[in-house]
Amino acid sequence: MKILAISGSLRHSSSNTQLLQALALLAPAGTTITLFTELAQFPHFNPDLDQEPAPHAVAAFRNQLGWADAVVISTPEYAHGVPGSLKNALDWIVSSGEFVQKPVCLINASQQAIHAYESLAETLKVMLAVLVPDGFVTVPVQGRKLTAAEIAANPEFSVYLCRVISLLVDR
Repeated sequence: MKILAISGSLRHSSSNTQLLQALALLAPAGTTITLFTELAQFPHFNPDLDQEPAPHAVAAFRNQLGWADAVVISTPEYAHGVPGSLKNALDWIVSSGEFVQKPVCLINASQQAIHAYESLAETLKVMLAVLVPDGFVTVPVQGRKLTAAEIAANPEFSVYLCRVISLLVDR
């Protein structure tokens, strides 16, 4: 199983990014979890630019999505919505279709980030992703400044991440 992990945060020490890195640490044998790291490199979406060859970051994203069997997105919520950088990246995928029939789980680090879930889920539905509702998980680590290793080692948090992995691997 190959899972692509996407953080909606550009912050280096983001809780959402740490969750995805912890997810990778918890992956069982035979499961590869790769963190997409080029979100900040995307140009602003413009349909006039959506042609071959695609901009480098867009092409890398499309390749990694095509390679993945499933996707996990962890994102903060900004002003009751998805961060602009993540929405921009998703806009680049609408016409190319890499999310079509791709299982997707959504996780986040804050119990208050409910609007971003709804907005992100709606965008992914339009893109024909297969949303895994039991894989919509909040792991309450925001503000605790934990490393990925600390999250993975803590049973209070790792249980949520292991459940997400199982939901995707057992599909």
